[in-house]
Amino acid sequence: MEKAKVYFTKELTPDAIVKLFKKLERDLPGKVAVKVHSGEEGNQNYLRPEFMKPMVDYVSGTIVECNTAYDGERDTTEKHVKLMANHGWSKYFNVDIMDSEEDAILEIPNGKVIKKNYVGKNLFNYDSMLVLSHFKGHPMGGYGGALKQLSIGVASSKGKRYIHCIGAENASYEDMFHQNQEKFLEAMADAASSVVKHFGNNIVYINVMCNMSVDCDCCNVAEDPCMKDIGILASTDPVAIDEACIDLVKNSNDPGKDHLLERINSRKGHHTIEAAEELGIGTTNYELINVD
Repeated sequence: MEKAKVYFTKELTPDAIVKLFKKLERDLPGKVAVKVHSGEEGNQNYLRPEFMKPMVDYVSGTIVECNTAYDGERDTTEKHVKLMANHGWSKYFNVDIMDSEEDAILEIPNGKVIKKNYVGKNLFNYDSMLVLSHFKGHPMGGYGGALKQLSIGVASSKGKRYIHCIGAENASYEDMFHQNQEKFLEAMADAASSVVKHFGNNIVYINVMCNMSVDCDCCNVAEDPCMKDIGILASTDPVAIDEACIDLVKNSNDPGKDHLLERINSRKGHHTIEAAEELGIGTTNYELINVD
């Protein structure tokens, strides 16, 4: 497989996101879903809607999210809609909680550990997807980037629990925290692959490397960032863009990287990338292209 192109800039501005997107030379036709992380109530690190606005406006996108599978301010549609307003998303954009009514299923015939993915039925209202990810650590997955947005992020509340429990139907909340770690990461890769295949070429990825804590934006009180901001990346390959982010952390001279890498490695986070590559949705063989 030829090298995937990953565009990179150290410029952390709203306009820089649009500039990188244009480098991809890939149009997003029709109705565009823009997947973001809404940020749990109390979280201090999530990317604000003002930062995303020029990019979302550029593709005339609709902000999409799904409800969580754990207690918080996003576990029901009513609470999630209120939070989206409180965090400013609804002020600037149309917002769609995709599993607000019911679930739909994406089949995964070649899945490693799960053979279907429960998503919000509103996913089928969109022709294209822009995955805007905040790259950081994660308490369970090791890191959060494009592949996590595609999997846990796009999955419905039921789907999130299904992925965490490696395909167990009607699993309990507690069951999510007592699973084989590598199988859980493979289930995430399976779910991600189903979304990639659903949209085909009509999907692109942007990862923003700032406010990099070992915790996810799903934590109501996350640990403060442990290293300096790095920049923004864009690609049409979800595997390559996540691999490039981890390499940029590894190659940084910031001593705070050790804390983030410990989180990634202790949760075997890179295994999600390995599994996704084996599923054929991308490659770790990439070219990092600097954009001034």
